[in-house]
Amino acid sequence: MKVLVTVKEVATVEDEFEIEGTAIDERYLGADLNEWDDYAIEEAVQIAEAIGEDDVEVVTVTIGPEDCEQTIRQALAKGADRSIRVWDDALEDAELLDVGAKTAILAAVVEDEEPDLVLSGVQSGDDSFMATGVSLADAVGFQWAAVVNSLDLDTEAGVASVRRELEGGVEELTDVTLPAVLTIQTGINEPRYASLRGIRMAQRKELAVRGLDDLGLDSSVVAGDLRLTGMSVPESESDATVFTGGPEETASELAAILREKGVGQ
Repeated sequence: MKVLVTVKEVATVEDEFEIEGTAIDERYLGADLNEWDDYAIEEAVQIAEAIGEDDVEVVTVTIGPEDCEQTIRQALAKGADRSIRVWDDALEDAELLDVGAKTAILAAVVEDEEPDLVLSGVQSGDDSFMATGVSLADAVGFQWAAVVNSLDLDTEAGVASVRRELEGGVEELTDVTLPAVLTIQTGINEPRYASLRGIRMAQRKELAVRGLDDLGLDSSVVAGDLRLTGMSVPESESDATVFTGGPEETASELAAILREKGVGQ
């Protein structure tokens, strides 16, 4: 059995930052493994452990430049068997990769790898499109389930029994026939920390780099309809007041604010 996990390196932003044009100044940016993808990796590794690591291969795929390889190694250190990184000059020049571009690239990887199961984070912490996993399923003709917070896999029957979140606190129980794409919600498991042994082993695991030509694609794949036209800090209608100190001191401060606002009068 093969499980393919989509992994993304996302930008992290300091509390204080500056915007230059349509981007945050790089001085204020860091990078980390996308939170939702971390849960997807853990779910894939747990599947391998439950079935037998010799019978399950966990492969990650990332669209990103060489700088993101340290983040990819985190997934390898946590138990993934090998990784694929897709990058190309055409991707380097793209201002924004929309869902359509990511779908086309990931679909080409799925065609090459022929996984039984694809796990993707529900969303990414930067652009938050929340659509790539489902769009990928549609492109490759797999069944799918989104916002999955519980997964029980029956490999003999080729069925994934999932519980997924709907709006309003409602949950749905459903069976999905493999091959399938599942978008994984935070809280489905407890992602592990990479052990020292895992970190050392990750340096020896395969990290293959593929360009668009390798996947049978050309530069037109990055030409989407989505354009980033501006970036600004959201305006706040009111500021939060944080109380510090003991109960007596903070209680009097709260009472003063309530009187000022006319509460209780």
